[in-house]
Amino acid sequence: MNIPRLVIAAPASRSGKTTVATGLMAAFTESGLAVSPHKAGPDYIDPGYHALATGRPGRNLDSYMCGEQRIGPLFAHGAAGCELAVVEGVMGLYDGAAGQGELASTAQVAKILRAPVVLVVDASSQSRSVAALVHGFASFDPQVRIGGVILNKVATDRHETLLRQALEEVGMPVLGVLRRAPQVETPSRHLGLVPVAERRADAMASVADLAEQVRTGCDLPALLTLARSAPPLTVEPWSPQVAAPPDPPRASRPVIAVAGGAAFTFSYAEHAELLTAAGAEVAVFDPLRDEELPPGTRGLVVGGGFPEMYAPELAANEPLRKAVAELARAGAPVAAECAGLLYLSRSLDGRPMCAVLDADARMSERLTLGYRDAVAVSDSVLAAAGTRLRGHEFHRTVVEPGAGTAPAWGFTGPERRVEGFVQQGVHASYLHTHWAGEPGVARRFVERARE
Repeated sequence: MNIPRLVIAAPASRSGKTTVATGLMAAFTESGLAVSPHKAGPDYIDPGYHALATGRPGRNLDSYMCGEQRIGPLFAHGAAGCELAVVEGVMGLYDGAAGQGELASTAQVAKILRAPVVLVVDASSQSRSVAALVHGFASFDPQVRIGGVILNKVATDRHETLLRQALEEVGMPVLGVLRRAPQVETPSRHLGLVPVAERRADAMASVADLAEQVRTGCDLPALLTLARSAPPLTVEPWSPQVAAPPDPPRASRPVIAVAGGAAFTFSYAEHAELLTAAGAEVAVFDPLRDEELPPGTRGLVVGGGFPEMYAPELAANEPLRKAVAELARAGAPVAAECAGLLYLSRSLDGRPMCAVLDADARMSERLTLGYRDAVAVSDSVLAAAGTRLRGHEFHRTVVEPGAGTAPAWGFTGPERRVEGFVQQGVHASYLHTHWAGEPGVARRFVERARE
């Protein structure tokens, strides 16, 4: 495939990657281009803004969870039919899985995709030193091609002049200059930005402001020229139909209910695609508003999100809580990740939840964050015992278990411990997984629903 592409990176987090990437996506989309949005790493929230900017699903490229060999195919799958792809990086350009070199870093993704990098630099507290910083990043790995810089949080015309002069010394093109604009910043809380689904009208206005800021401050023709300098990729696009074919091929299509709405916004686009390819009919419902599961539900997926922000509303929806508990008691397959684990617990911060699990959940001051190597401890609707996969934890809650359940995962490495719950057809865990890395998960889940 020969699609123009850019990777938007930075020396460190909070430099303005999301501002620039989302603004570029929106500005190029408004110019008439079909733009494919991507995000390096496991983040769920930024892709929601990307989707709003482009009108296409935001997709993640995570070499830790999906495997290095799938980055190119997943990119090609998402970018099919598009005229430009923009990939927002994660953390600093060379930061990835702790202690494992370039694995899961923005730099690794850029190298796999053979994509030029645009470095977003927070210039708020420097002038000539910016040249040393950019020169160091550009020379650290010769296989990473930094094609230019966008300067963020520039204070004045004089400040801009000093920065441009410094970067001329090292021959680095300046492709944009963004002034301080706090009114464009999007609100955040304990796990990052507030998801689009919780503030859609305001989020649309924010994305429009970002597009205008980028149009005003960036050289869009030069950025497009840089994107078009990326060489062709020899890659076979990833296919959910190939990854998770149904078994048997012409069997009935069980309805799999997938939680959505403002409380459950964390989901990778490929999960629904894999469930559909494996023979299911995917039906999205909102636990904040819907008092019943979708008609004919034979299986339930409750992903991540922020149920702690909506505990009173979730608790008040007693008819749905009872329907979820009845489905679980009937032995239907239920897969819950992080927020889903909290929802299936007996209580969350003292408010009643579904009581599928003999466990209580509460907010905590401690942030649990990081990649995990996991092995299935118990046979479940997602995996046979002994199945190995990789995932990611990201939460500020604690679940205090009772009795009567088996653990879901055993973590290896520094985080050696067991985690999660397996109980009849229920698999509930804090571990976020990307099913493209282990597509047999979707196929096994649909088979259990069909049974």
